[in-house]
Amino acid sequence: MAEQRTALAQKTALAHQFDDLAQQHEASNLGMWAFLLTEVMFFGGLFVSYTVYRTAYLAGFIAGSQHLNVLLGTLNTAVLLSSSLTMALAVHAAQEGHTRLLSRFLLLTMFLGLVFLGIKGYEYALEYHEGLVPALNFAYTGPHAPQVKLFMIFYFVMTSLHALHMLIGLSLLTVLAILAWRRRFSTTYHTPVEVIGLYWHFVDIVWIFLYPLLYLVG
Repeated sequence: MAEQRTALAQKTALAHQFDDLAQQHEASNLGMWAFLLTEVMFFGGLFVSYTVYRTAYLAGFIAGSQHLNVLLGTLNTAVLLSSSLTMALAVHAAQEGHTRLLSRFLLLTMFLGLVFLGIKGYEYALEYHEGLVPALNFAYTGPHAPQVKLFMIFYFVMTSLHALHMLIGLSLLTVLAILAWRRRFSTTYHTPVEVIGLYWHFVDIVWIFLYPLLYLVG
C-alpha cells in the first residue's frame, strides 16, 4: 500500500512535458539558476550604482552609515545565516525522505525569516523617529547633508527590495510546509524544496553583500 501511494504521488508530481522525475528535476534547477542570474544582474546594477556614488561622496556616505544601527544589522546577519543553515537541513531532510524533519526545518526557517523582518521593521521605525527617511521626514542637518540623504535613499531602496524578496521567499516556504505536511515529498521527488532552497540562499547572500556595503562604510 505504501509503495502504491508513493508511485501515485510520483505520477502526480511529474508534469506532462517531462519523461521522468530526473528530467523534471534538471529542468527545474536550470530554470531557477537562470532566474537567479537575472536577479544577480538586477542587484548588481544597484551595487554598481551605489559603489560609484560612494566613491564620489565617501565622506557623506561614511556620515550616513554612522547613523545606522550596526548592532541590529549584525544581529540580522546572524539570523539570516542561521536560516541558511536550517534551509540546507530542510533540503537534506527532503532528500533523505524525513518528512517530519523537513516540516520542522521549514517552519524554523520561516520563523527566522520573520525574526529578520521584525528586526528590520524595528530598525526602520528607529530611523523614522530620528528623521533619516528621505521624502518622509528627513531632518538631518549635519555635515554633508545632501550626500547623507543620497546614502539613505540607497539604503532604503536596497534593503526594502531585499525585504520584498524575503516576503516572497516566506510565501514559497509556506507552500512547501503545507505540501510537506501533506507528505507530497519523498526521496525521489523533492525538487521544489531544492529549487526554493536555492532562492532562499540567494536572498541570504544578497544581505551578506548589503551588510558591509551599508553598515561598515569607512
